Amino acid sequence: MFVDVATAADRPNMVVVMVDDMGFSDIGPYGSEIPTPNLDALAAGGVKFSQFYNTGRCCPTRASLLTGLYSHQAGIGWMTADQGAPGYAGRLNNKCVTIAEVLREAGYFTAITGKWHVGANHDVNPWGRGFDRNLTLAAGGVHFSNQTGSKGGASLFLNGETIALDDPRANPPWYGCDLWTDQGIDFVDEAIAANKPFFWYLAHTAPHFPCMAPEETIAKYRGKYMAGWDKLREERYARQIASGLIDPNWKLEARPEEVPAWDSLSPNEQSRYDDMMAIYAAMIDQVDKNIGKLVDALRERNQLDNTIILFLSDNGGNAEAGVTGKYNGANPGDPHSDVFIGRCWAHLNNTPFRKYKHYNHEGGTATPLIAHWPRRIKPLSGPSGWIETPTHVIDIMATCVDLGGATYPQSYQGNAITPMQGQSLKPLMVGAGNFADRPLFWEHEGNAAIRVGNRKLVRQGMNGDWELLDLKADRTEQNDLASEMPEQVAALSTQWQKWAKEANVLPKPKNGKKRKGRKQPKQAAKAKG
Repeated sequence: MFVDVATAADRPNMVVVMVDDMGFSDIGPYGSEIPTPNLDALAAGGVKFSQFYNTGRCCPTRASLLTGLYSHQAGIGWMTADQGAPGYAGRLNNKCVTIAEVLREAGYFTAITGKWHVGANHDVNPWGRGFDRNLTLAAGGVHFSNQTGSKGGASLFLNGETIALDDPRANPPWYGCDLWTDQGIDFVDEAIAANKPFFWYLAHTAPHFPCMAPEETIAKYRGKYMAGWDKLREERYARQIASGLIDPNWKLEARPEEVPAWDSLSPNEQSRYDDMMAIYAAMIDQVDKNIGKLVDALRERNQLDNTIILFLSDNGGNAEAGVTGKYNGANPGDPHSDVFIGRCWAHLNNTPFRKYKHYNHEGGTATPLIAHWPRRIKPLSGPSGWIETPTHVIDIMATCVDLGGATYPQSYQGNAITPMQGQSLKPLMVGAGNFADRPLFWEHEGNAAIRVGNRKLVRQGMNGDWELLDLKADRTEQNDLASEMPEQVAALSTQWQKWAKEANVLPKPKNGKKRKGRKQPKQAAKAKG
């Protein structure tokens, strides 16, 4: 049932900004040395969450964010290949609804720019899942209009139509952060003209590999990483303690054995690594610059006061490409290069936590979350300044439904809909109302975890041993209590197994075969509205 917009003038606009493969400590409010003045301003004028979680991987996190379900319930327990099991279909299924579908029914103008990656290879696209407007990629990894290499043949999708990266309607030459933001602002103008509140999902492709950025931005950071990951990690950790983000009793994880000491490297090796991280820092810089552009645009349109902006990452820093990373191309960082920052810098990205993207340890699943809404959210007072309640990406749907005065359906287009799993963050953000305690769950590629209160049970791989952790005393996961408390391990693992069966984590695909989806059609149907 549609809501009369005239009777809902106080409902906020909503902008959800998700970045791709950014670590927990890569922005200023969470300890980074990379200048992020615009995100700093959002954090100072809003609230910051210290224990917000994603799923540890891009596709599952996007599925959970969009649907308010655990990713296996939405059909994307792994990536976008159909693996022949209900939780692993590789696309959003018909038992879920998206935020866009729910809010559009409530009278919102809905738009998405950037990375989709929840089933376009199976013909599941934004224009068929509730978005009035879109400028999107089927997957990610595209940063320049003239990009070559593995992503050079990608297409854009503009309001349901397939177009080339350099199509004049995208105003080339462009850098991705600018393109997704500029086009989204145009969609905001359409919403204002239609006198509708808007929901805009801004899904950046930065700082995901291949790492590349404008040369003038990279140049700002060359040489700044010659200090090395050992010293820079200690400096991030100190800033995290000073800000109240990290309990000083949580020990900083020692450098893993496979990561060399910075001082053991030759000058040439150090220079190579410095340039890799300079490219990555430039991508964070570009994200932040466009946060400023977004905020300025909303302010100029008198929309900022009643717009809630949420900023988060889809997983922890990415250690793919191993210790050496990748540093290929005549001019690394340009549109024709191939750069992965690798495990050594991912160790810095995820300060102070263990592990990386893919894993369910804190380094894989912990993300910044900043919430800014001048009309209702006021900065926290007191010594901490952080919302410390454990929260999860499944909570974004419930928050949007709550703030938008929408109704989450029991059925949609003839299909029974799985009840949303999250809770509205509004009580935490505005300081009024209750936010109930509940368990949180994870599974990806056999990695698994459950958190109940401050107890966390986590394993690495299907056959890994369960670790039992006390996150209040040891969020950096240094002290495994499993041998001391086997009864807690048994109880929590049983609880996880029960959830896994109910949430389509089990059964796992029998042979793990990665079935391909259908190729994306060259010309897609036009979007409605």
